Amino acid sequence: MSIIDTAPPGGAGSAAPTTVHLVGEIDIFTSKALRRQLLNTLRHSTSPLIIDLSQVPFCDVGGLAVLVGIQRRARAQGITLALAAPRPEVFRLLHVTGLDRGLPLVT
Repeated sequence: MSIIDTAPPGGAGSAAPTTVHLVGEIDIFTSKALRRQLLNTLRHSTSPLIIDLSQVPFCDVGGLAVLVGIQRRARAQGITLALAAPRPEVFRLLHVTGLDRGLPLVT
């Protein structure tokens, strides 16, 4: 798993969302680094945060825990977090766990 971009689209002002594009699997081996990188993104952002999952083929329970934890941190800072474009496998996991109701999805 890696983050390939964290810039607001067009380098716009604080109202433009920060989109984080993830690539690769989110699992026990990558969750710790992902948490650290997303926390760093939150430290430098005041705009809505969108996590693009379109290039994430797999996510385990550790990855879900990271996403839920980051959402809580973002909410505590007044930042809205949403997930974008999860692949069917990842969407199915979000749905089965009920997290599709707690973690907003954008298209």
